Amino acid sequence: MSLAIFDLDNTLLGGDSDHLWGQFLVEQHLVDGAHYARENQRFYDDYRAGTLDIHAFLAFVLQPLAARPLAELQAWRARFLAEKIEPIVLPKALALLERHRDAGDVLLIITATNRFLTEPIAARLNVPHLLATEPELIEGRYTGRATGTPCFQHGKVVRLHEWLAQTGHDLAESWFYSDSHNDLPLLSQVSYPVAVDPDATLAEHAQSQGWPIMSLRD
Repeated sequence: MSLAIFDLDNTLLGGDSDHLWGQFLVEQHLVDGAHYARENQRFYDDYRAGTLDIHAFLAFVLQPLAARPLAELQAWRARFLAEKIEPIVLPKALALLERHRDAGDVLLIITATNRFLTEPIAARLNVPHLLATEPELIEGRYTGRATGTPCFQHGKVVRLHEWLAQTGHDLAESWFYSDSHNDLPLLSQVSYPVAVDPDATLAEHAQSQGWPIMSLRD
């Protein structure tokens, strides 16, 4: 039984759920529109460039969660999932997940995007295991802070090894699918790294290492 690990944004999804959440908040007039849209795009550009300050980004992206009661946040999230996420669920990604499921592999999504957004997406994709950045929740209310190691770049390696120790799984004959050069630390640890619709940096690295490159886009 092998471990099949998947990045989420721009890998299993045809877009970035974190970035789309920011756009959704602006469109619904739930945040200061012009400022929030500008900062949301700046952080996304930094992410793609590999220069993202993850702690500054989390302070930004988790603040709206602290501003409202949990029930209201969940109502926003339900609309977001229907309007923004469902249209970017990729049929080829569902088929890839099904192939690994049929092979008896253990399916795991590992993502820098926070658990509030990604837990229902993992459920939609029928992936039972999720490692995500963890927003702090105290007495039923988000604090605007993250807890533990952010699930980003080398932090994904840290979080995965913690999970392996807790669950008894290992990386023998393991797979990892990702689109981003930010995931090179984890791609370098698995048996079968696969670049999925990769950015230019990852595509170049994959070609130099002889890693498979595939597309899940139509």
